[in-house]
Amino acid sequence: MGDGISRRYSKSEDAFNQKRCLTWFREYTTPDDPDTLGPEGMEKFCEDIGVEPENVAMLVLAYKMGAKQMGFFTQSEWLKGLTDLQCDTASKVQCKLEYLRSMLNDPNSFKIIYRYAYDFARDKDQRSMDIETAKAMLQLLLGKHWPLYAQFAQFLEQSKYKVINKDQWCNILEFSRTISNDLTNYDVDGAWPVMLDEFVEWLRQLRAQSTIS
Repeated sequence: MGDGISRRYSKSEDAFNQKRCLTWFREYTTPDDPDTLGPEGMEKFCEDIGVEPENVAMLVLAYKMGAKQMGFFTQSEWLKGLTDLQCDTASKVQCKLEYLRSMLNDPNSFKIIYRYAYDFARDKDQRSMDIETAKAMLQLLLGKHWPLYAQFAQFLEQSKYKVINKDQWCNILEFSRTISNDLTNYDVDGAWPVMLDEFVEWLRQLRAQSTIS
């Protein structure tokens, strides 16, 4: 009988508890602003779940929460995402990290999260994303999957571009998925943004020079 009670008790411990979830949220907020988890709280939260703030799992978690601004979670965002994931402790979130990363393996989910990342990471006072933030986010999302990523980052480094707009951002993903590494299927007369026309021209010249030398 005692065993049955302890089993029931452990089951209730395992069940998601909104009150416990909120109490946990308060560990990362300050009395001045109890409804917002800010950068300092975010650092502690990342420490507790054992991931770096720039880990891609954090981006997917923010997406699950519907977080509006990088470095911040509101109480309602926290509750939305963690209720969905049924997590009210650090160890439960740790158990979900692989699942969060695996969401990026589905091309449709990846595309949605990639588009979400643009509005999430850009400065809210600006319509476009500054180039340094864009490079960091592209590295995070495409760095391992797109063979031309290193050349594209190099191109941005030496280019005149200071910001990336949403159309360019979405087209970079499309380009990475559809254009072959040798660029033979790139149509200059296609509907690509000028930035990508310039990248292709730059890369072709670079390759031609290395062939000559």
